[in-house]
Amino acid sequence: MVNSVSSRCRNLALLALLATPLAYAAEPAAEDQPPTTDAQTDPVQEAAPKAGLPLDDLRKFVEVFDRIKKAYVEDVDDTTLLNNAIRGMLSGLDPHSTYLEPQAFEELQESTSGEFGGLGIEVGLEDGFIRVISPIDDTPAQKAGLESGDLIIKLDSTSVKGMSLEEAVNAMRGAPGTTIVLTIIRQGEDGPIEVPVIRDVIRVTSVKQQTLEEGFGYVRITQFQAQTGTDFEKALKKLKAASPNGLKGVVMDLRNNPGGVLQAAVEVADSLLDEGMIVYTEGRIKSSKLRFTATKGDSLNGAPVVVLINPGSASASEIVAGALQDQKRALIMGEASFGKGSVQTVLPLDEEYGLKLTTARYFTPNGRSIQALGIVPDIEVKRARLTEITAQPVFKESDLSGHLSNSNETEPDETTKKNGSKLDPGQDMIDKDYQLREAFNLLKGLSIMKASNAAAGNPS
Repeated sequence: MVNSVSSRCRNLALLALLATPLAYAAEPAAEDQPPTTDAQTDPVQEAAPKAGLPLDDLRKFVEVFDRIKKAYVEDVDDTTLLNNAIRGMLSGLDPHSTYLEPQAFEELQESTSGEFGGLGIEVGLEDGFIRVISPIDDTPAQKAGLESGDLIIKLDSTSVKGMSLEEAVNAMRGAPGTTIVLTIIRQGEDGPIEVPVIRDVIRVTSVKQQTLEEGFGYVRITQFQAQTGTDFEKALKKLKAASPNGLKGVVMDLRNNPGGVLQAAVEVADSLLDEGMIVYTEGRIKSSKLRFTATKGDSLNGAPVVVLINPGSASASEIVAGALQDQKRALIMGEASFGKGSVQTVLPLDEEYGLKLTTARYFTPNGRSIQALGIVPDIEVKRARLTEITAQPVFKESDLSGHLSNSNETEPDETTKKNGSKLDPGQDMIDKDYQLREAFNLLKGLSIMKASNAAAGNPS
């Protein structure tokens, strides 16, 4: 035990230093803004309840600090030790709470604006290795073939075992045009796989749309950014313009969407709901208890919606899927989602440093917490390869000698299939994607049923 007067004074000074950033972080903010599911600056509105300080534990901390300063094999400055202590406090809470140092804080802001450098994957820490939550569309990671669920065990020749998540992410970042080799373990493969990935500046297009067939649209949301709600409405307008006879239904693709801004998810769900709860959050502080309800107006006027999800669908994606499922506005198809049902708030400590802290859990309209459980689809459809079976030759009426001609018979053009149906703009997508094909078939069935009910005078 250190008994000198100088040591005791240093310990008291250290205790004062430790208390300072915590008090600063708890100061009320100037504006009242809702928290986000991932990355968006948003101060806490009120201080945490006062509680007695655990003096014995603080004395122990100061004693360890003092021992390291005196006896560690190399000299360590106070700032390094204090930053390490802050990182340790946060890393022991949950996988999403973290200490934001200048570079990390800047990168977090870039990720929500839609442009940042790196590989283009959302990752998490699992058993000391890096787990791919989802690759982002049209990024080096997606083009290299990385998949949701891949376990990264090496970065070039360096094992990730023992690395913090921040260290691993920093190692994956680098100058555009440089290559990093990721060694991964993938379920179903016999051994590790080496995947070379060329770094690039990542520019994420949040919303894409495609007409699958006359009257049927496809909207892909890759990530929830600040403008995603507005971009989603624009995508629906484009699909309507491409369908002169009316938009009969839409497939919304949230597969491998890692989440993003909470408000954007609320806006997307609100676009398809006429009323009712979208999501609510519960936490210990007053500002974490929020309710989001739909405003009047359904952009699709009740047309059927099928939502595709998979294990790479996380956070804000699960908010949208859960809201539309509970409100009976859409059928959810695919595989169970990731299960991130927590809200993170960014608390600035000063101009360069901050905390990303888990402050609440979110719940679907029916009161379901999906934390660690995920959204279970209404219809489970797993990934599969599509293989057409070569059929035996068949004979039709038109093959018989002397068959009667059809006055409406015309010669098929180059855009007509052998079976007589027209090729659609999104046909190539459907042919290559089994889950999308199943969603499209279901959507057409729902549209036919809705039309039949309307013709019979029954509510849809």
